[in-house]
Order: sequence, then C-alpha cells, then structure tokens
Amino acid sequence: MTAPMLPSRLPIAAAPMAGGPTTTALAAAVAEAGGFPFLAGGYKTPEALSAEISVMRAAGLPFGVNLFVPAPETVDAAAFRAYARQLQPEAERYGLTLSEQPMNDDDSWGQKLALLIQDPVDVVSLTFGLPEPSDIVALHASGTKVLASVTTPAEARQAQAAGVDGLVVQGSQAGGHSATFDPNRRIDPVSTADLVKAVRAAAGLPIIAAGGVDSPAAVQALLAAGAEAVAVGTLLLLADEAGTSPTHRAALTGGKFSETVLTRAFTGRPARALRNGFAVRHGAHAPAAYPAVHHLTRELRQAAGKAGDADTLHLWAGTGWRNAPRLPAAEIIEWLSGTENAVQ
Repeated sequence: MTAPMLPSRLPIAAAPMAGGPTTTALAAAVAEAGGFPFLAGGYKTPEALSAEISVMRAAGLPFGVNLFVPAPETVDAAAFRAYARQLQPEAERYGLTLSEQPMNDDDSWGQKLALLIQDPVDVVSLTFGLPEPSDIVALHASGTKVLASVTTPAEARQAQAAGVDGLVVQGSQAGGHSATFDPNRRIDPVSTADLVKAVRAAAGLPIIAAGGVDSPAAVQALLAAGAEAVAVGTLLLLADEAGTSPTHRAALTGGKFSETVLTRAFTGRPARALRNGFAVRHGAHAPAAYPAVHHLTRELRQAAGKAGDADTLHLWAGTGWRNAPRLPAAEIIEWLSGTENAVQ
C-alpha cells in the first residue's frame, strides 16, 4: 500500500490563500487539528516565506508550501494602456495615478526555489503551470513531494509527464485564482467531483480535490469520487486565525452580495470573487495579463481595503462562501472531517 501524499491524520488540507488570509496561526491550528496546511508563498518575499517556514518548523508541525509558477506573458501594450485609462477614475478617488507601463515579475521564483531546496518542506504545490523539469528534479532531490494544480485532464497529463508526485484538481467553483495553465482559456463550469473522475481516468496520480467544498457532505463526495484528500479555502476565510481583512470579512458576512463571478478585472487572471461593482464595471475589459494587471490594481485595491470599500476590493470567494463558519480553525476542520456534528 502506497503512503498517503499528505502526512496528516485527516484527509483535509488548508488551501494556500495568498495575500493575507493564510497565516502561520491558521496553518498551525489546522495542523494541530489533524489537517495538512499549505503556507501561501505567492506574493511574499523569500525572507518572509523563510520566516513562516521557521515558525512552523519550530512548532514541529507538518506543512507544505505553495508557489506561483512564473510564465512568460505577452502583454498587449495597447490593451493594457486602455485598461489603465479605464481604471484611472477609480484610482483618483484615492489620489492614485495608475501607470500605463506594464510591470511583470517572476514572484522571486528562483530565490524561493533555492530556499525550499536548502530548507526542504514535506510538500510543495505549484500553481499557474509547470516549471522547468530540472526544478521538479531539484525539489525531489531535497526529499520534497511535488504537487501540480490542474484544472483539466490535459493539464493533468502534462503534469504527470513532468514528473510530479500528485495533483491538486481544482474545479471551477473554487474561490480566488483559477490554476489554469492558460489564463486566456474560458473556464467552463465543471463540478469538482466530475473533474476528479476525469483526471483519474487521464492520469494515474494521487489527487487532492479543491473547489466547491461547502460542507462535510461535499468532503465525503469528493473522497468518494477518488480524491485522497480535500483542500478547503473559502470555508477558512472567517476562521479566528485567518488574516482575512476586515473589509473582506464584512462582505462575506453581510447581506450586500448574493453571488460570485469569475473575473480577470483585478489581476489579469481568471479568479472567483463576490460579484461587486468593480467586477461588473471592468470584468469585460480586463486583458489577460498577469501579473501586469495585478500590479496595476494593487495600490487601488489596498486603498479600498483600508477604506472599507467592498465595491472596489477583490473579494475572493468560492461558491460555498455562505457556509463559511466564524469559528476557530480547529473546529472547522473537525466539522468538515465529521468529528463534530454541527457548526453554530
């Protein structure tokens, strides 16, 4: 019998939520409850990521790290300038001037990879594509299991050919960024359970299922579909230990929003968020230019968050957001695993 992909008592993982919600306090609480947490390496400096790894290692808890895989993006300069001009009136409300010059970066991929080779963790998951095969080989050589996030059977086959150990299969109901390799691709609706079955037929690798998890019943359905574990993100956004901003928390718990939408308006990559004014006004016009659009809107979104402006902030959320409990993370993990009967 093969060893499980995740060294945890329960088949539940805390999805990496970059930009603030995933904290070391949240990760530690999940691990102590028997789940497996992923630290969110995206957007962090290598130094900040190293500090978080040190905190988790000092606590003696199992954990993994998620990295954003950089990809060469061809930015349509004219489309980018047009979008920057369209957003400028939004920025002026906060005294900001948006640059019409696209800014790109690789999210310090080389430095973070070197860190994880020198200071290995149990598992590294990859999002937004696949790196050079030599990078996967180097992580393996350090004793780390490597998982690739995929959204189609074709991506799963690519990941298998690249030599990864397992797959994070993300359905279209997931909150935050789609892990699709192609940000220009239309993200068609697909249930995570159906996608898990299709990926299992296409690639013979262990699967962590993600997306649309709104209850213990959803966890059990995904395990029954063939997943070895289930990743939870949106249901942890209101956990006591989460770093979710006050504006984001208020939007999730108030009655203003009624649905989610997939949009490139905030970052240039398709991502699921609460359907607010910014997504409505600009979703049809945003170019597929990540991370250029992310950098374009970053200061505006930060200002909106500080001002309590939920109409402008990126309010990442999956379709199960209404069921997110306001509880300690350990109680949420226990509820999802079936060891607690109900969540108040």
